[in-house]
Amino acid sequence: MSEQSGSIVGLFRKCEHGESLRPEQSVFLEKSFGIQGDVNGHPISPRQVLVVRDEDLREAAIAPGSLRENLIIQNIDADHLKPGSLLEFESGAKIRLTFYCEPCKKISEFVEDWKNFKGKRGVLGVVVESGNVAIANNLQVTTAIFKPLSEIPYERFLSFVSKIPAGKVVTYKEVLLGMGVDRSYFRAIPQYLKKTSTDDYPLHRILNSRGELIPYVPDQEQKLKSEGLQLQKIGQSIKINVTDYLWQANVIATLS
Repeated sequence: MSEQSGSIVGLFRKCEHGESLRPEQSVFLEKSFGIQGDVNGHPISPRQVLVVRDEDLREAAIAPGSLRENLIIQNIDADHLKPGSLLEFESGAKIRLTFYCEPCKKISEFVEDWKNFKGKRGVLGVVVESGNVAIANNLQVTTAIFKPLSEIPYERFLSFVSKIPAGKVVTYKEVLLGMGVDRSYFRAIPQYLKKTSTDDYPLHRILNSRGELIPYVPDQEQKLKSEGLQLQKIGQSIKINVTDYLWQANVIATLS
């Protein structure tokens, strides 16, 4: 465990889908959600905020906001801004850092060699205590407070699925959110389901995007009925009224 102090030099919020991030003088960090008014905030997501070091932006000659970051901080070493660390702000707001933000084509306009930019696009995190943060505010980073999330999406899939309680279900949408991945992973979910043991993980509590049972999940109908869920047969498919049984997951609880 090690501590280091720094300050905020940039804040950004995305207010609408399809819009660019807006620079802000201050934002409110909402516990278990992210930045208040930001479209990427969500109670189930482990990637509520993206924190980037100002030193990395300057070294790569990248304009603030280009990496789609929310917070830019300075005077914090790279070996402190890493998954598992805790960021504490003057207001009492706190962010738990979860995993590194993966480089992708979205930043290729600003980073020519984006595939080799790993570790410098910042670290994702979740808000564990609410509070306002503003430009020039001081912050403290403490390492090794939490267990980092895996950098491997499949391992995050397993971790999320293991937390789904009896009598509740999720659809592919919630699985993707809980893993902290984008929609391109939608096609990977069936493969994850097929290679995961139903003896070790409650795969029967996962439904497809239409709320239907999944043909290649063994004994799904029987297991759901045994947990008290009401099923409906519609044509060739068996469905569940998702709104009645949807797991209202909270990322802080799922990471504990």
